[in-house]
Amino acid sequence: MSPESSVPADTADAKSAKAEAKKRRRAAAAESRVGSRRERRRARAAAKRARGAQDAPAEETTQGRSAPASTGLVGLRDRVVELWLRRIHPVLDVISPVGWAAIGVAAACWIAGLTLHVTELNVIALALTIPLAIAALFVLGKANYEVTLDLQTHRVVVGTRAVGRVEVGNPGQRDILPSRIELAVGKATAQFLVPRLRASETHEELFAVPTKRRAVLVVGPVRSVRDDPLSLMRRQVTWAKAQELYVHPRTARLDEAASGFLRDLEGTPSSDLSSSDIAFHALRDYSPGDDRRHVHWRTTARTGKLMVRQFEETRRSHVVVALDNLAEHYATEDEFELAVSVAASISAQTLREEKELTPFTFDARQRTLGFRPLMDDYTVVEELREKISFHELGQKAADLAPNASAVMMVVGPHTTARELNAAANQLPIGVMAVAIRCVEDAEVRRSAIGSLDVVTVGSLDTLARALRAVGR
Repeated sequence: MSPESSVPADTADAKSAKAEAKKRRRAAAAESRVGSRRERRRARAAAKRARGAQDAPAEETTQGRSAPASTGLVGLRDRVVELWLRRIHPVLDVISPVGWAAIGVAAACWIAGLTLHVTELNVIALALTIPLAIAALFVLGKANYEVTLDLQTHRVVVGTRAVGRVEVGNPGQRDILPSRIELAVGKATAQFLVPRLRASETHEELFAVPTKRRAVLVVGPVRSVRDDPLSLMRRQVTWAKAQELYVHPRTARLDEAASGFLRDLEGTPSSDLSSSDIAFHALRDYSPGDDRRHVHWRTTARTGKLMVRQFEETRRSHVVVALDNLAEHYATEDEFELAVSVAASISAQTLREEKELTPFTFDARQRTLGFRPLMDDYTVVEELREKISFHELGQKAADLAPNASAVMMVVGPHTTARELNAAANQLPIGVMAVAIRCVEDAEVRRSAIGSLDVVTVGSLDTLARALRAVGR
């Protein structure tokens, strides 16, 4: 049999071979179907990725276009704002309200005159345009000054003139035309004429600030001003910043006799007991922690147990100065200024004698770190227009200084005896209470409301004599 001949179909081997071939064909068909499915899935995934890749650049392109667009709008806005602040607004700010009115009338007359062919309107427009053009010539040009504002002192007393100087220099290489310098002092304005300044040339002006009232004056800023005679245009440049000038209240230096009653209070025993002081009170049993230096050895030897000395606390001068700053209690501003000066004088004398001090008003408490901050705080004291019960002044004194030795209440002429008595009743027992009534041009006199001494002063010069009357 030739090897190329087929196997007979009717044999058992042939049947098994056909069965195996059929199985292989079925497996191959199944694999082909699975493969085709995989290919279709891969194709669909690839298509989706392709579509996503096409959409993504489009979105990126859109975002890229919108971002520069938005950035460009913001940048344009910033440039417009910068242009307005640096270029346009300074130019428009030169024109005064009168100048704007003249420009508006001139523009209206030009439009109406040229449109309606009215010669009179054109003449009016020309008459307004010429002064505007001349005014522009006055403010043209840029001056480069070097300005120094110097105050001799930043703190003066009422009635003392504050002296200062303004120095204007030309730091450039070109001459500067004459101009005017304005110096603001409080609500007023001082003016100085500056002549033509050559290169590196300076001009100095001295000025004095009147100090008739207690206040904090703002001196400055210093501005150079160029304007036209009709005040249509005005150009000003600020060169030096403002400075503060404190105008302290007047004070009277009190002598030793005037403040002697405070020294009389020192060393006086009080009702409080202490384990260590000067005034002996009694003997008591020893307690753990007592200082053995105070053991009374003779009594200890006689009784057979440790006995120690008990002392009474002696007073240390602690002065409270309570200023009544209610506007309803004063008839005039001069009386209130007198009250402030009286309170400041007593507080200053207490600081000089290095005694403990607590000064206050209804709405503030003054600092006691030194003479300067104390006077600065009295400088800014103002009258209160509120309705406040006067007894709160005494209550506040008791709260701030419960161990005070003397309370000085500085009040106005309209403070009634009932109000003074109500305030004195709020003070701790044993405190020396004095009310100083400030009445303009009144004679010094002394009276009493219960345990409260009341003295009247008519001027700051009589304060020392009034306090000597209290010390008697």
